[in-house]
Amino acid sequence: MGEKLGEPVVDVEVSPRMDVESLIEAYRSMHGFMAGHLARAVDVLREGASSELRFLSFTANLVATGLRGVLAQAIREKLFNVIITTGGAVDHDVARSMGGKYYRGFFEADDPVLAEENIHRLGNIFIPLENYGPLIEKTVFSIMNELRGSRETWSVSELLWEFGRRIRDEHSILRAAYETRTPIFVPGIVDGSFGTALFMYAQRGGFKLDILADMKSLADLVFPAKTSMALIIGGGISKHHTIWWNQFKGGLDYVVYVTTAVEYDGSLSGAHPREAITWGKVKPKGKRVIVYGDATIIVPIIIAGLLRDRMQT
Repeated sequence: MGEKLGEPVVDVEVSPRMDVESLIEAYRSMHGFMAGHLARAVDVLREGASSELRFLSFTANLVATGLRGVLAQAIREKLFNVIITTGGAVDHDVARSMGGKYYRGFFEADDPVLAEENIHRLGNIFIPLENYGPLIEKTVFSIMNELRGSRETWSVSELLWEFGRRIRDEHSILRAAYETRTPIFVPGIVDGSFGTALFMYAQRGGFKLDILADMKSLADLVFPAKTSMALIIGGGISKHHTIWWNQFKGGLDYVVYVTTAVEYDGSLSGAHPREAITWGKVKPKGKRVIVYGDATIIVPIIIAGLLRDRMQT
């Protein structure tokens, strides 16, 4: 019976001097309920660390928080070599890179009062209007004026590198992608302030955005690849684009989902990695795990665990 049951649950104690590896092992020992999943997520990503393609996929809301710095760090440390995210993620990265302050707010705020004061609320993050849309539009027009005349047609990823090249914020995701020459793909680029500003700028003529060019770039990466890994944080278009493209190489070999979405409504955001097997997006024998919980709590632990491995090699 013991062999069938596996390892027993172990009571753990914590210490103020615990390092990240000790914490991960404590999670592994306590096991229930997402603790064991988090420890297994680190195992899966560690095993997949030598994959040819290492995808990092995340949603916009996270870039409005201080987790932005961790994501940029993971890119700068080359834990991942392909980024897939959303138009809103570009919005927040550009706004904050250009001095737009986001503030610690609270969920229970009086939203009509915030609206009267021109303050946007994103969960418990407060964003003054002038630190978002107007600032992004000003930045887009300024940089596009610099680029004007150098060429007419741009792919999204090429254009984002140009923005990253001009950003001086060390916590910028776009800057980290540019510095490491990590391609950053944003299939929903027009869904947000950045994309709308590009549209408005394009009315002047002399500028075209080639949405399909990044499809070719992804195809050139994915089709010849033998192995791939992904850390997929959140759902929506960034999650789907990541697993969609991996079907063209037979599916992901290693994948971790971090989410708060549920699967009972049939949503893509809540779908488990095992469902992706039926679409050919994850290999039947691929290593996979889903971790339920707030990414701002879970992801720093995962990234710290992966960076620890870098320090030891």
